[in-house]
Amino acid sequence: MKKKIEVACAIIEREGRVLAAQRAESMSLPLKWEFPGGKIEPLEDARDCLHRELREELGVGVHIHAALPPSDWSYADFAITLHPFVCTLGEGSIHLAEHKAIRWVSPEEMPSLDWAAADGPVLENYFRYLKQGQAGA
Repeated sequence: MKKKIEVACAIIEREGRVLAAQRAESMSLPLKWEFPGGKIEPLEDARDCLHRELREELGVGVHIHAALPPSDWSYADFAITLHPFVCTLGEGSIHLAEHKAIRWVSPEEMPSLDWAAADGPVLENYFRYLKQGQAGA
């Protein structure tokens, strides 16, 4: 049976762009792009995990505005459930503790990045979320 991990991730918006983080060469899925976040600890709430992980990985706090549907993905050696949250930056300034690079990208640019496969369904749900927001505007 595959190892299953639960991960909280942040879709951080700023001025019409979204923060994408590139995994370091030493990480699994090296150099793939992802939404920053991390593993949910036992008995930890996904929102609490997100706040903790973003302070550890990027040195920032965030304001969570919406939760998107969780998405499941199965890699060859493990399965993952991503719990994505749409956020804006709070306190702190970004510094990279684990990632190789970050980029602020427009939604139109997002498909051109080499994303980790598990982030594909998250991107689809985010684009649906954006369309619903525009329809309600």
